[in-house]
Amino acid sequence: MDAGAFERWLKTTMGLDASSVGPGVVARAVAGRMRATGLSDAGAYWRRLLAQPLEQQELIEAVVVPETWFFRGVEAFDALARAFAPLREDGARTLRLLSLPCSTGEEPYTLAMALLDAGWTPQRLRIDAYDISERALAKAGHAVYGANSFRGRELAYRDRHFRALGHGRWQLSAQVRQCVRLHRANVLALDFLPAQATYDAVFCRNLLIYFDPDTQVRTVGVLARTLAEDGLLFVGAAETGLLLSLGYASAQMPMAAAFRRQRSAPVTPGAPEPWRAPALAPLRAPPARPAARPAVRPAPTSPTAATNTNTATLTATLEQARRLADNGAFEQAADICQAHLRAHGPSAEALYLSGLIHGATGDDARAEDAFRKALYLQPDHTESLMHLALLLDAKGDAAGARLMRQRASRHRGRSA
Repeated sequence: MDAGAFERWLKTTMGLDASSVGPGVVARAVAGRMRATGLSDAGAYWRRLLAQPLEQQELIEAVVVPETWFFRGVEAFDALARAFAPLREDGARTLRLLSLPCSTGEEPYTLAMALLDAGWTPQRLRIDAYDISERALAKAGHAVYGANSFRGRELAYRDRHFRALGHGRWQLSAQVRQCVRLHRANVLALDFLPAQATYDAVFCRNLLIYFDPDTQVRTVGVLARTLAEDGLLFVGAAETGLLLSLGYASAQMPMAAAFRRQRSAPVTPGAPEPWRAPALAPLRAPPARPAARPAVRPAPTSPTAATNTNTATLTATLEQARRLADNGAFEQAADICQAHLRAHGPSAEALYLSGLIHGATGDDARAEDAFRKALYLQPDHTESLMHLALLLDAKGDAAGARLMRQRASRHRGRSA
C-alpha cells in the first residue's frame, strides 16, 4: 500500500499538507490507528478507512494536534476590543465574530472574555466557533481546563471568569460560554457557512500554514466571503505575507496580524465599467472525474449520483438555462441552475454557469462564490479560473487574479 495515499486522502479531506506538520506525523498517526484497530496490513487498513466514516474521523483526530491557550497573542484581542469600542455605544448593535479553527475553545472564549471585560454584554455578542475535530469540540463544550491552557504571568482574567474545581482544573463561567456557539465543520466543504453569514471579525490564526498554496488561496476566499465590508481578518504571524500577497491591507494594529480588504479605487471619468460576465460560452459536456470531494465527514468511496444520471439529460437542462441567459432571462436561468444543483448535486459546469449568470446581473459576490465552488470540484476548470481572475481584477485583488491566471496557464499547458 502506497504510504502517500493516506497523505493524499488527508489533503483532499481536510486540506492538510503533510510536509507542514513535520516528517513522519501522518505515518505515525496511521500506524497508531492500525494498532488500535488490530490491523497489521496497510492495505486492509486503507479499505477500512474508506468503508467506515467513524475510522475516517479517528484518523483526522490523530493528526490534529491542538496547541492553544487563553489570550494567546494578547495583542490581537486588545486590538479587537479597541477597534469595536465605538460600536459598543450603539445599544442595538450585535457584534458577530468567527473563530476558525476553534480547537478546544480557548480562542473563542478569549474573544468573549476580552469583549465582556471591555463593556459588551453577552446578549450583544455572537461568536461562532468551528472545528473539524469532535474531540476538541467536546472539550470546548465541557469548558473545563487545566494548567496548560493558562500561560503567562497575567492571569487576572481567570479569577474573573473561572471557578476553581481543585486538582488544577478550572470551570469557565456560564456567562462566557453563552456568548459562543460551537459547530463541527470543515472549511473546505462546499456548504461551509451560508453566503449570508457575515462577521465583523474573523480569527483564523495558524491554519493556513498547514495548507499548500492553492488550498491557502481557496481558504482565504472562503474567509473573504464571510467578512463584512469593513471587517477585520486576524491571522497568525507567519501568515501575514500570504495575506499581503493576496491583496489585503494591514489594519495598522501593531503585533495583532490584522488585515482589511483593500478598498477599491474610486471610479474616474472614462475608466472601464466594473467587470460583468461576457456572453455565455457554449457548455462542454461534463468531463468524467472522481466523485466530489468529501465535506465535513467524508463518505466512503461509492458511485456518485452523477455516475448514475444520464449525462445527456444533465447537459440538456444546463443548455436550457444557458439559452435563457443568452436571451436575458437571468432569473429563470438561475432558478434552473439551482434546481439542477438540488436534484443532481454540485457539478463544476452547473456552478460555472451560475457564476456567469450572477456576474451578468451584477452580483459579483455570488459569481465569485460559484466560480470558487466550481474550482473546488474541478481545480483545472480553466473557464472558472479565468472568470474568477477577471472578478478579482475588478475588485482590486491583482495578486489573487495573477494566481488564478497562473493556475489556468499551468492547466492549459498540461492539456496541450
